[in-house]
Amino acid sequence: MATLDVFNISGEKVGTIELKDEIFNIEPNFDVMYRYVDMQLSNRRAGTASTKGRGEVSGGGRKPWPQKHLGRARHGSIRSPIWRHGGVAHGPKPRDWSKKLNKKMKKLALRSALSVKLNENKLLVLDDIKFDSPKTKKMREVLKNLKLDEAKVLFVLPWKNEEYINVRLSGKNIPGVKVLIADNPGNKKPNVDGLNVYDIIRYDYLVITEDMARKIEEVFGA
Repeated sequence: MATLDVFNISGEKVGTIELKDEIFNIEPNFDVMYRYVDMQLSNRRAGTASTKGRGEVSGGGRKPWPQKHLGRARHGSIRSPIWRHGGVAHGPKPRDWSKKLNKKMKKLALRSALSVKLNENKLLVLDDIKFDSPKTKKMREVLKNLKLDEAKVLFVLPWKNEEYINVRLSGKNIPGVKVLIADNPGNKKPNVDGLNVYDIIRYDYLVITEDMARKIEEVFGA
């Protein structure tokens, strides 16, 4: 098992934690990670772009001028794609861009992303981080204490409660900082909904709590 130091929000070491190798220290599968990110970004696309073809724009019911004897080029409709205000040739139409990935591949991609962060020494574990009220200044102090004030940092918290929501709000206005709460209260079993490969690899450092580490092991070890 990999052993990491555990810090408090003051940047002081308060203990250690052992992380399961089958979750946090596997050989990363970059192909599956790519497929996961491709799925994420594709599913974000609205697919609502639309244009009108020559048969959909208004007007152009008759031939604009005779075929011959005027010295002009031949035209059958003013709504041809080569005319101003004409239809669009091969333009976009509304479509569904969404993609799917099976559960085993999703878990493998997330375990791979976590392992990449661990191998790069960019995974930090906190004993906990809770705020009584949203305070951007307090979050900046935490980043400074952890020596992450100049890095892009992703915090992942385990439960949707007021103290963790305050942490998320505190980091909202700090560039390069994102706070995820990996939880779906409506789900009756432990889950890490919200934790995703794209955010893990997009930020320089991943910061999780001890509870979040155990929750990840419980969900991915099932």
